[in-house]
Amino acid sequence: MAKLTIAFGILLVLLGIFGFVATGSAHPTALIPAGIGLLFVLFGVMANTENSKKRMLWMHISVTVALLTFLGMIPAAIDTIRLSRGVEFPHPAAVVEKGALALFSLIYVLFCVRSFISARRNRLA
Repeated sequence: MAKLTIAFGILLVLLGIFGFVATGSAHPTALIPAGIGLLFVLFGVMANTENSKKRMLWMHISVTVALLTFLGMIPAAIDTIRLSRGVEFPHPAAVVEKGALALFSLIYVLFCVRSFISARRNRLA
């Protein structure tokens, strides 16, 4: 899961850079996903250890941050759906970027929950 966390962080960094370029490099807030992505790269590096307690701690921190990110992006996900149905927004690239951040965060949380359940079953068996 540490490698998945690092890959997720890299994906968010790329999303932030893409959003920054898509907005004409005029809106530095488009780099927010890149900042969040750097956190996930850090979490993944910290979780990449043989010590199971430290690995569990960092993975739980990362999934908590991803869940909070998703919950914060729910209104943006709704705006993305509205954008796809023809509603006009002043900055459609920003709406798409925030929707992608919400989607990627949700997918990451689901992968982590699945992994946590699997690890728990293996530990009990």
